Amino acid sequence: MYPQKWPRCRAGAEYKEGRALRTGTTINNTRDLYIGESLRNLPALRKIGFQAIRRVLEVQTITHDSILAEETPQQLQRRRIVEGQRVSALRFADSTVQALWNAVLMYDLLPAGSSNCQLRAHLAQLLGQPEENLTQGRINYQFRRLRLHGLIQRLPKPHRHQLTDFGLRTALFCTRSYARIFRLGVGMLLPAISPVPNPLLRCFDKLQQEVSAWVDEAGMVA
Repeated sequence: MYPQKWPRCRAGAEYKEGRALRTGTTINNTRDLYIGESLRNLPALRKIGFQAIRRVLEVQTITHDSILAEETPQQLQRRRIVEGQRVSALRFADSTVQALWNAVLMYDLLPAGSSNCQLRAHLAQLLGQPEENLTQGRINYQFRRLRLHGLIQRLPKPHRHQLTDFGLRTALFCTRSYARIFRLGVGMLLPAISPVPNPLLRCFDKLQQEVSAWVDEAGMVA
């Protein structure tokens, strides 16, 4: 065997001329793929090459999507300026935001959309407050920030709104994950809140014991 300057088979991508990302494969030795060097093997090599390119493109797509997915919740979690207007954040663990999402989900299937009066009555129940405490101005404020965040859209009929596809998916995911995963999970893993042993609590106790043992063994100061 003699040293080779270039890899005999490779798949990768390069930023071509500062304009676009070019993805391709290079096969310099077909024997690495257990295929002979005859021309009749070109279809098999072509198939392998395209499979390698597709795998690289899938990795690139997943990597790119994770960045986009990170931007979306961050936009909901902080104040923004949309259409020249300030809009407050829709924080995941905010009790008012959770109640607001649950309220608009209740009326999403109505053909005419939801009205301010319907949202006001249901939101008051979810917040445990008298309906009189929710003034028209407070309800309009909630509709406004949902609309500017892209979760609802106005309907031709006056004072009627409907969830967008983005709003429906976001509200469903955030309310269900908060009620069934986040809130329940935090309650289960804290000994002061959940004194009864459970699998999640035992796992965290075991993790804490292992970390403490590793710190003691390494002679580190906690």
